[in-house]
Amino acid sequence: MAIPSRLRAAALATSALLLSALLAGCGDGGKDGDLSAQKLDWKGCPAPSEAEGGGTAPSPLPGGGTWQCATMKAPLDWSKPKGDTIGIALIRAKASGPASKRIGSLVFNFGGPGGSGVSTLPAFGEDYAALRARYDLVSFDPRGVGRSAPVKCESDAQLDVYFQQDATPDNSAERTALVNRTKQFNAACEKNSRQILPHVSTTDAARDMDLMRQVLGDAKLHYFGISYGTELGGVYAHLFPRNVGRAVLDAVVDPTQNPEESALGQAKGFQLALDNFAEDCTSKTSECPIGNTAQDVKDRIAKLLNDLENKPIPGIPPRQLTQTAATNGIAQSLYSKDFWEYLTEGLEQAYEGDGKVLMLLSDSMNGRSENGEYSNITAANTAINCADEKPRYTADDVQRKLPEFRAASPLFGDYLAWGMVSCTDWAVPGAADHPDVSAPGSAPILVVGNTGDPATPYEGAKKMVEALGKGVAVELTYKGQGHGAYDSKDACVQSAVNAYLLDGKEPQTGTVCS
Repeated sequence: MAIPSRLRAAALATSALLLSALLAGCGDGGKDGDLSAQKLDWKGCPAPSEAEGGGTAPSPLPGGGTWQCATMKAPLDWSKPKGDTIGIALIRAKASGPASKRIGSLVFNFGGPGGSGVSTLPAFGEDYAALRARYDLVSFDPRGVGRSAPVKCESDAQLDVYFQQDATPDNSAERTALVNRTKQFNAACEKNSRQILPHVSTTDAARDMDLMRQVLGDAKLHYFGISYGTELGGVYAHLFPRNVGRAVLDAVVDPTQNPEESALGQAKGFQLALDNFAEDCTSKTSECPIGNTAQDVKDRIAKLLNDLENKPIPGIPPRQLTQTAATNGIAQSLYSKDFWEYLTEGLEQAYEGDGKVLMLLSDSMNGRSENGEYSNITAANTAINCADEKPRYTADDVQRKLPEFRAASPLFGDYLAWGMVSCTDWAVPGAADHPDVSAPGSAPILVVGNTGDPATPYEGAKKMVEALGKGVAVELTYKGQGHGAYDSKDACVQSAVNAYLLDGKEPQTGTVCS
């Protein structure tokens, strides 16, 4: 997930609540301060917290296995490794095969930034059942996320208003309102999360992962990173190249781009996905219910969004479907081809004046549950991005770039361009224009790119291969749709990835699955 942080969701907490959450994990790091020697206390997993997205405790695994959870202590400030600590929430499913065949732990990061691995891994656990034969499957809430010293900004009620705002301003008054509302959100993050904000960068998370490797008892980090998780994996390989084991990067972030270039790339990627959706609908033998030709489908969507600018329609009471919420819902549905049928249904209903389905899709993107509670994905997403990214864009900067964004995507151009103001007046300076992932001396890393990926366009995989350095990356291409390749369940992709992770057999670089 890499939609602008301004369009993500958060949960309320007061400064006192944040402080108590941090202090619950604080301590002296053990008698000698050696956090790598700590022992994890694995227990049954509770239901996900509100910040993790809520819901019920994870169900038992097929065959009777159970999910276990623990908390790892990590330094609050990695420049002071023997200072105060925070708790990093972990989850695992122990390897299902014989102990003699076990390789170690396979650590997952599913992206965001800001996604809870503790809640996501159980939801997709069956998709990785083959890997569990030789690995303990492990994931975590990165610092600032879920149960790991979560960043907290605004209340659920405030966020309902936040996500109803006009995120594609058309005049100076609307531009001023958007910038002021962004500053208000960011000020709330500083007020409620002052202690953690300087320490949620991707570099901090990568150092946490190396500590995790040691605490889990592994000589090497075996890793599966998806979306933003590929950036985290690349940064880890840069910092600890000799500690890289078998690693897979799927749905690859372009590590050479600054935030503006990344947003422009996403505009092109989402436009391509929309083009493919429209072509798919109108090329089927049965009549496409939302247009007669691919261009007709896109024209009708554009008209819907234009109409919603001035006259929202009923969504999920008491909220209405605004132009921004509809655009957000459409973007969410383009993350997976499996969602295309919901997009078709949502558009059909919206044309009849019912915005419920598109609003449900938008709520899913924003981390809003049916009971109106938000996870902290927007707060964490904003905090991590703004800690990583040095540029700070103004409304004038965006205004100058709008023609280029609109040329890249008539539908998503404005939406993604205005997302660049999300770090306006952020309390912590950003680290760099883009991450350093050069990793000379690393073990081979399998880099998997999807030609139809909207959120992390295919070109990013090639840029990651180059940036990792000569002799490090093994490139695999999937000619498909949606965000990511392995979870498409394509037999060719899964066979290649499984052979590498389970048996160390690298596919020939440049292999194409279609």
